[in-house]
Amino acid sequence: MSRKYFGTDGVRGKVGEEPITPDFAMRLGYAAGKVLVAAEHATLHGEHPAVLIGKDTRISGYMLESALQAGLTAAGVDVRLTGPMPTPGIAYLTRALRLQAGVVISASHNPYEDNGIKFFSARGTKLPDDVELAIEAALDQPMKTASSKQLGRVKRVDDAAGRYIEFCKSTFPTDMDLRGMRIVVDCANGAGYHIAPHVFHELGADVIAIANEPNGMNINQECGATHTDCLARAVRQHRADVGVALDGDGDRLMMSDAAGQIMDGDKLLYAIARYRKESGHLNGGGVVGTLMTNLGTELALKTLGCGFVRAKVGDRYVLEQMQQHGWLLGGESSGHILCLDKHTTGDGIISALQVLAALRGAERSLSDYTRDCPTYPQLLLNVRVARGFTTDGHAGVAQAVAEVEAELGESGRVVLRASGTEPLIRVMVEGRDEAQVKRTAHHIADAVRTAAGV
Repeated sequence: MSRKYFGTDGVRGKVGEEPITPDFAMRLGYAAGKVLVAAEHATLHGEHPAVLIGKDTRISGYMLESALQAGLTAAGVDVRLTGPMPTPGIAYLTRALRLQAGVVISASHNPYEDNGIKFFSARGTKLPDDVELAIEAALDQPMKTASSKQLGRVKRVDDAAGRYIEFCKSTFPTDMDLRGMRIVVDCANGAGYHIAPHVFHELGADVIAIANEPNGMNINQECGATHTDCLARAVRQHRADVGVALDGDGDRLMMSDAAGQIMDGDKLLYAIARYRKESGHLNGGGVVGTLMTNLGTELALKTLGCGFVRAKVGDRYVLEQMQQHGWLLGGESSGHILCLDKHTTGDGIISALQVLAALRGAERSLSDYTRDCPTYPQLLLNVRVARGFTTDGHAGVAQAVAEVEAELGESGRVVLRASGTEPLIRVMVEGRDEAQVKRTAHHIADAVRTAAGV
């Protein structure tokens, strides 16, 4: 059964346009509440189910938070509020507070004009497909407010930030600290602005925080994990040992070495896997990447003796492959990294701590420790198309892909896929020769534009 509203990472869109409107958010809250009441009825012993709501720093978060509250409480669900909180923080707190679900109001790395709503289960994981489908089905039913006696209540979790800071610190080895290390932390003017600097500081680092003054409209604006020039400049300016950049909701990570060279999710995943392999803590496991993971990373991991498989793009698909293989490490080039022995979901702060633990344990710099993980030339082009457009059945696109694959042979790859969150077709070409990669990627992108009529 196809989904009408839920993409690979919840419901997302431009604020004020369906489905990101106060009316829809209220109906979504109500539908989710009714599904939760039905699912948890037998285990709650007469108590109301309770849901945690967190958000990033977008100005629209206030509006959507209030609408979700209205819908959930109308369905008889209690609500707990954290205010601004990284997405992985909501996953953790939902589990730690023994609540029935968590909700995050965020559009992650998108500009402030966008927003989204995504859910976590009681275990701190993404909702199963069948639950999301049940919520979508409930959206088509009329709202019927619970009796006054059965309405939900709303409370604020005053110590949410402190709880999450302590959780993040607990994932760093107890016999290590960050004393003597200067770290630039780019908070993307997002949900981690009052969390991330404290974590690294309390572990002993000299912290320079940047992009930590959100105003509701500057989230991800020329800063954070998707605009890393800001981080690189600050690292060089402050002569830092390393830089850490999060995205707006704190689940993505990019890092910089002392020279300002940016390390993406592939390099960081390699550093974590390498240290675990060398210290005997990989336990015979492997690493899950995606279709976008650089070929150089795959070969470097195999040189270490690590197993490697590719999943579809999206952290939910990475997680599926990790669970299928019984592995603990996985991630994406974009900076989503999962360490299942530390958290149930991708977490930018915790991933950074695992990289820093590797550097401390190996007594190496970030650039030195990732030197054996080459980056093959790779070009990703985003072709904006009409919503719902796919390349299926377009002979011109299929022919262009076949031509490029034949030209690259065994020394390159082509990935053509639709974005799960935006009306985009993503064209990725990878190979040994940069000029060839650029030429062939544009050849396929032109074929997609022709097919889409744009």
